[in-house]
Amino acid sequence: MRPSAKVMASDSAFIQAIISTSPVSAHWAIAGTRPSALYRTSASSAAAGVMTRPDGPSAGWSCAEVSFAPGVTESTVPSCPVALETVSLETLDGVTLEADVIWADTGSGTARAFVVIGHPHPAYGGDRHNHVVRALQWAAHRAGCHSITPDFRGAGGSLGEHDNGDAERLDLAAACEFVAMAEDDMPVVMAGYSFGSVVAMNVSNPAIAGWLAVAPPVGMMANRPTAANSHRPKHLLLPRHDQFTTEDALRAATADWTATEVTVLESVDHFMAAGAEEACAAALDALLTDVL
Repeated sequence: MRPSAKVMASDSAFIQAIISTSPVSAHWAIAGTRPSALYRTSASSAAAGVMTRPDGPSAGWSCAEVSFAPGVTESTVPSCPVALETVSLETLDGVTLEADVIWADTGSGTARAFVVIGHPHPAYGGDRHNHVVRALQWAAHRAGCHSITPDFRGAGGSLGEHDNGDAERLDLAAACEFVAMAEDDMPVVMAGYSFGSVVAMNVSNPAIAGWLAVAPPVGMMANRPTAANSHRPKHLLLPRHDQFTTEDALRAATADWTATEVTVLESVDHFMAAGAEEACAAALDALLTDVL
């Protein structure tokens, strides 16, 4: 059960109405929260517009029937059609992070799990708005799971400095702490794309039920990941034409890992310009079947 809490939000009555009816944890009472741009389907009672997915990788996203309320703007980032909220997290070493939370639409039921998502390398433009990260968020929502996606330290809206994947473990650990405060005893799925997948596989927490790693670069796994020795399942997705990791290299690196499955994604490279949503959804569904 989530405790009630006062929420710091914008002055927009529309956004206040959205926030007042959404789940809020005690953590937010301490850290504060603000709403991001809202992405809602036409089925929503508070729809701001109808987001239309592209027909193919070369097609653009569109937003029709738009009548945005004050304080709500159209997104320029391809995104799952749901409302998201942006919260502040504080890490064990005192760094303030910005993170997006998407709550599953479960009605009066309970979400299946909480998916914690790590984004690609900040030095190459990676942040929580990456399209593969969005695909993981969409997959979580589709599967009836909540998700939280922080910007790693030094990236996007987060403070601190990039630490090449070491201190970033504390960033995802802070997200796990948020989960524990918001949904006690809910299983956690650690997920990530590229750099973020390696960071995710180096986070240890009793609530973690499994890991989903999308395009993990073998070159960033100089040290054996924490997840490698865990009995909990690990699903790794490898693009067939990944520029940074070959199938042979990944299978060799994970040969002695426990409970590990590698799936090769045909016809895509590391950047997954097409098919990311379907691949992430299928992998998450399979992982949830294994752990729940």
